[in-house]
Amino acid sequence: MTASLSFVSPPPGLAPLTDFRLREIAGAAGLFALQSAEDEHTRLFVLDASIYLPQYTPVISDEHARSLDLATPDQALVLVVTNPGETGTTVNLMAPIVVNASTGRCAQIILDGQDWPLRAELNPQSSADATSPTDAPLRHEVEPAGATV
Repeated sequence: MTASLSFVSPPPGLAPLTDFRLREIAGAAGLFALQSAEDEHTRLFVLDASIYLPQYTPVISDEHARSLDLATPDQALVLVVTNPGETGTTVNLMAPIVVNASTGRCAQIILDGQDWPLRAELNPQSSADATSPTDAPLRHEVEPAGATV
């Protein structure tokens, strides 16, 4: 699967880039390469939070939901940026990429005041038991205006 994504504003650290291609990595459902359409050397790896982090429930503002034309949470695809390392992989839960799955319009949203970590260890076993942002690194939902996505 390959999709075109257009950020409403450049992702932090990637200005002025706004147009990207999302390409699923073969053999790894829910793992994607997010590559700039303008600069082929700019690429991030992202995970579909609904697959890897089923307990992850970030809340976005009504303003963010409107800017992405999201009327309901089920219209959103929530992606988290991964950082593979020698001792394991971490994911950025503080700033998910929220995508309108129908239009490809998206934004990387910094979740101020929600206590999600910037570098959470990716550990599928602990995610099943997560009940809050502080007792486990993994949780998912996207809703408008104080909406959980």
